Formats: sequence, C-alpha cells, structure tokens
Amino acid sequence: MRELLAYLVNNIVEYPDEVQIDESERDGETLFEVRVAQSDMGRLIGRAGRTAKDLRVLVRALAAKEGKRVSVDIIDTGETA
Repeated sequence: MRELLAYLVNNIVEYPDEVQIDESERDGETLFEVRVAQSDMGRLIGRAGRTAKDLRVLVRALAAKEGKRVSVDIIDTGETA
C-alpha cells in the first residue's frame, strides 16, 4: 500500500525527491503521514481538497479490498522549498 501511495504522490508533486511517507499503526489501522515540499502542498491538496480526497478514497478502497483499514494524513511542514 505504501508503494502505491508513494507512486501516486510522486506523480502529483513537482518535487518528488521531497516526498516523505511515514507509516505507523494506530488502533488496528495503518496511518500514512505524507510530507511534501511546501510549494507542492496546494498541488497535493487540490482545489477544494479534491485531489487529497480522491487520493484517500483510492487508498482506502484498495486497503478495504485487502481487509485492512488505512488513513492518509497530509502534514504541513511549514518549510519552503
């Protein structure tokens, strides 16, 4: 699942070398925290949050197919690239 998320995010952002995805477990759910260059935040979130929502829906649907629960959080690092 992490590889798919990384692939999708890397193809959305302008600076794929800045993408960082941390994975952790919380209450039986896998949590992915995605960090990108500050200049890519708008690109990843999209207009009215559509890109972020679609990314979450896709990853959750694929995880559900495998009987897993997944959450994707986009973390604002506050740094500029």
